[in-house]
Amino acid sequence: MTRAYALIALLLASVSPNGHRPVNGEPVLFRTVRVFDGIRMLPAQDVLIADGKIARMGQGIAAPAGALVIDGRGRTLLPGLIDSHTHIFEKGSLEEALAFGVTTELDMFSVIKASNALKALEATPEGGSIADFRTAGTLATAPGGHGTEYGLTIPTIERPEDAQAFVDARIGEGSDYIKIVYDDGHAYGLHMPTISRATLQALSDAAHRRRMMAVVHIGTLADARDALNAGVDGLVHLFVDSMPDPGFGRLAASHHAFVVPTLSVLKSVTGVSAGAELVKDSSLAPYIRPEMVENLGRSFTRRPSVTMHYEAAAAAIHQLKTAGVPILAGTDAPNPGTAHGSSLHGELALLVEAGLTPVEALQAATSTPARVFHLADRGRIAMGLRADLLLVEGDPSQDIKMTRHIVGVWKAGVALDRNRWRDQVAAQVLQSQAGASPPAGMESGMISEFDDGTTSSEFGAGWELSTDQIAGGKSVGRINVVSGGIGGSAGSLEVTGIIDPALPYAWAGAMFSPGTTPFTATDLSSKPAIRFFARGDGKTYRIMVFSQAKGQIPLQQTFVAATEWKEYVFPFSAFDGITGDDIMAVLWVGGPAGGPFSFQLDGVKLE
Repeated sequence: MTRAYALIALLLASVSPNGHRPVNGEPVLFRTVRVFDGIRMLPAQDVLIADGKIARMGQGIAAPAGALVIDGRGRTLLPGLIDSHTHIFEKGSLEEALAFGVTTELDMFSVIKASNALKALEATPEGGSIADFRTAGTLATAPGGHGTEYGLTIPTIERPEDAQAFVDARIGEGSDYIKIVYDDGHAYGLHMPTISRATLQALSDAAHRRRMMAVVHIGTLADARDALNAGVDGLVHLFVDSMPDPGFGRLAASHHAFVVPTLSVLKSVTGVSAGAELVKDSSLAPYIRPEMVENLGRSFTRRPSVTMHYEAAAAAIHQLKTAGVPILAGTDAPNPGTAHGSSLHGELALLVEAGLTPVEALQAATSTPARVFHLADRGRIAMGLRADLLLVEGDPSQDIKMTRHIVGVWKAGVALDRNRWRDQVAAQVLQSQAGASPPAGMESGMISEFDDGTTSSEFGAGWELSTDQIAGGKSVGRINVVSGGIGGSAGSLEVTGIIDPALPYAWAGAMFSPGTTPFTATDLSSKPAIRFFARGDGKTYRIMVFSQAKGQIPLQQTFVAATEWKEYVFPFSAFDGITGDDIMAVLWVGGPAGGPFSFQLDGVKLE
């Protein structure tokens, strides 16, 4: 599971640094191209796409007027890839996925309002730059169970009799399937509450009464057996606590279940980064965002008291394959050792290492998830289906790593401008290598005193309002310079609004960007503390600092806006030990508690 709050925090940025748009759609004829149709590899033929769909397949197809003709000799055309286990909290993840030919992602836990906002975006012309997706929305877990540890306030479930109401609420929110957590963490040396077997059974039954799929996060072989016996549709992890017993594969087959092994993240939980080799692959590296390069090299901390066996997953896959159980490719991105898009290519290689043939691995990322998740318009190359396509050099049915040699990506018949994405990544790499620099005008440390009646600042991009509406929330706010500041000074910044607590991370307030553009990393380390004065309605508020080294995780401290002016000084080191050499933004905000708020700021300064 990903650190959900950290990813949601990306939505605080007022601009998207990774935006890219596809070029205009036009008929495209792939001439003499090898075709993997989602099931099998077909000999070289012509494929025509028009109006977002596969229009014709065969030999000697005449090119329509105005069609782009692409020479397919020595190349393979595949359906767009499907990652069957990810976590989506921001637009950039879906942009990066598409850049690697992953045209569909199946999200297994996210904040449903943010997901619905991204779904709405996907339906607009701007949505051409992001992968399509489906989502489980809020997962079903016990109070204090897995999924509650990420700073998100989510509904939980304790009793079997509450299962139908819980499932119905998820359907009402917009979930596409139901994700259940049945894992107490002990396989990884953790101790967390989890739901009972009776509640697991009740949730599975409740989902099926509504014709919804029920999928389960498990941690152990015993968990997997319980879930299968509860009649769930699929397991979205395998296990590494023990080798599978001889009947495991037959049990899964007898219940007509599918399995998403998530080998990439299972490698990571055993202390080995599955993504380290991806950043060394010259076919992938130019398209991986710098923050994801760092994440791909990480792994979970392995507790020495716990014994884990990665080979247990490979043994389970052998049984599942023999028993005819559908196996789906999924990465659990963006957990440590993974990233959206690039990791699916790594997952395909791991599946082949575990015993699938390259063709079976390709099926696991195309036609199999499309069939299992009832995505009838994709996952194959056949007349009338969506033209979600991936063109690669070579033959991935002989060498699975050829999926990494991407020539082009099409979503619903529209070509993605991968060169533009690559150029933007290159610019980010250069910026990260150069390091942040001190902003001009910060010598005195003063940011704003507000005595001129405006929100102007001595340096940086200045002040602006930031609210959770960018993430689908409904909190509102206002920043305004008012008369009266500290020591009888002329003015101060008033920050007011109403927090709608529907989002568990709701916010509204004032954001200061020290760089020339919002969310540009800036070196403020020569002034290692933030000083400001505050007064207000007596409530507790948050100051949040965004540091590039922390992967845009919001680092927080609180302050009380009492009725009289009070000075606050926060050294950067108070924010998880940072030095201040790569600050992207500082926010003073209300929330996540609901209701009206009001406070004033003055004398905001670095010192």
